[in-house]
Amino acid sequence: MGEQLKEVRHDIIRYANCWEDADILIEALDVRANDRVLSIGSAGDNSFSLLAQNPELIVAVDINQVQLNLIELKKAAFKTLDYDSFLEFLGFKKSGNRLVHWSKVKKELSEELALFWEERIEEIEKGVIYEGKFEKYFEYFRTKILPWIHSQKEVDELLKPKSAEEQKAYFHKTWNTWRWRLLFKVFFSRIVMGRFGRDPKFLKEVEISVANYILGSAKKKLSSVACQSNYLLHFIMKGNFGDVLPHYARPENFQVVKRNIHKLEVFQGLAEDAFKEYNGFNRFNLSNIFEYMTPELFSAVSTNLLENGAADSRYAYWNLMVPRVISKIDSSVVLDKELYEKLGELDKGFFYSKFIVEIKS
Repeated sequence: MGEQLKEVRHDIIRYANCWEDADILIEALDVRANDRVLSIGSAGDNSFSLLAQNPELIVAVDINQVQLNLIELKKAAFKTLDYDSFLEFLGFKKSGNRLVHWSKVKKELSEELALFWEERIEEIEKGVIYEGKFEKYFEYFRTKILPWIHSQKEVDELLKPKSAEEQKAYFHKTWNTWRWRLLFKVFFSRIVMGRFGRDPKFLKEVEISVANYILGSAKKKLSSVACQSNYLLHFIMKGNFGDVLPHYARPENFQVVKRNIHKLEVFQGLAEDAFKEYNGFNRFNLSNIFEYMTPELFSAVSTNLLENGAADSRYAYWNLMVPRVISKIDSSVVLDKELYEKLGELDKGFFYSKFIVEIKS
């Protein structure tokens, strides 16, 4: 599974936030007290959210050591800070006290990790949730492209509370201009996204028009009343989450995650490497790892995941622009059609075409 990742940079924060919807992930995996979860690490957010379901263990796996260092930083923040300080430290709230909070957080880190973040202290001062490559990509869109299309007043109007009919009318009459469609398609083209957003290697298996697909997804999301409470869209359009927080950072979830934070472990490497050290997994948060795999590699990785999953394991993952569904290649897995249809409609993810929920029979 590692061959396709050799040419991808692993020395940067690629994602400072998880860009998959934790709310539907939680419903899909139905994590309970004795469950053991393998979770693709990324920025850690969805692994933290799954901790709120009181599992036995969550192992956050990532090939990128910097992403794991970010997870360790957030984990230490959960351990040492109260809720308001936590929000300030990571960047959810404006603050001039991040270095004060850092003095507490670093005591929970190993000497090596503390040194790593000391050398990147500017990222902490700015608020680490803004410091990923993908977040910088959206920042450029918001500050350099969007002002040529719509005013801040129009952005606020798009996201403010209104009826479903009013939302649809505003999108079609005011928002969906020729300038919006043109500049959006340029910015979210394969070339621009590959250079400034996702690594181009992650788009290698995509055979459709990236720009046309994402424009269609944007139309569906922005014309729906659900966009008003979509924290991912708020970040893209306004540059912060405001009061629309990701699941793990909401006040009702913070204390539960904090109480369970010792159940989260990080593992640097591939999933098949993690299976050598941990076993008994029956819940799998696989993010969108299949997106960049050839059909042959997808089949091999799926077989490995199934072999290392306990009976009645649940697998949840996203398709972006490349169709990859385990149940189509292995009859021991069944698609949960009801959840697939329900959660796909609720998904806050801005780009994803499908959210797959499957059960090992």
